[in-house]
Amino acid sequence: PQIVINQDDDNSFVDEEDILKLLKDRNDTLDGQPLHEISVYELEKALNAHPSIAAADVAVNVNGDVTINITQRKPIVRVMNLSGESFYIDNKATLMPLADHYTARVLVVNGFIAEQYAQFYNMSIPQIQKDSALNAACIVDDIYELAKYLASDSLMGGLITQAYVNSDREIELYPAIGGQKIIFGKAEDIAGKFEKLKVFYTEGMNSCNSWEKYAIINLKYKNQVVCTKKEILKP
Repeated sequence: PQIVINQDDDNSFVDEEDILKLLKDRNDTLDGQPLHEISVYELEKALNAHPSIAAADVAVNVNGDVTINITQRKPIVRVMNLSGESFYIDNKATLMPLADHYTARVLVVNGFIAEQYAQFYNMSIPQIQKDSALNAACIVDDIYELAKYLASDSLMGGLITQAYVNSDREIELYPAIGGQKIIFGKAEDIAGKFEKLKVFYTEGMNSCNSWEKYAIINLKYKNQVVCTKKEILKP
């Protein structure tokens, strides 16, 4: 079969070898297989069940040549829970397991996160948000909303590489430069908080060359940014 794997980024969760192995495990070699014995529906069903595949399209021409088009899932955040387990949430708001041979370069969030992959892999984030009990108990929905914003904002997405959920279920951010802890608070008014941070970085810190001056930047308070300077140890 001809296998085409479509990707619009650097992610490489599945390759041709993985697809061929999946077919072999199903005894679907397709080589020399009569046209009437090839079930496009069953093939697509098996491929779409793969945890790293977003969509699979199988086409068979009159000569029996098979073309398999694969679109990979696109993670936007890696979650590390209290049990030490890791999983992704993708851009379609569903949980996704780690790949055996590839790690995506995405936002990493750890801390007081109790949710486990086995509990929620078959639920979408919108389903969690619509269930009042789950919405109150879970933090993965807040993590997804934060990651979704950062994935859409190239400036902030490039700056914020790690986040931490503290025991009060509030989010702390850690930028790639500057060394500050950014207290984000609850996952509320996400765009507004990041706009405040952009203004602070571009107009405040850059104007006085003070990237290394502050230890903590607090975005929790409405219409203001509260900063704590680093302590200077005297000899």
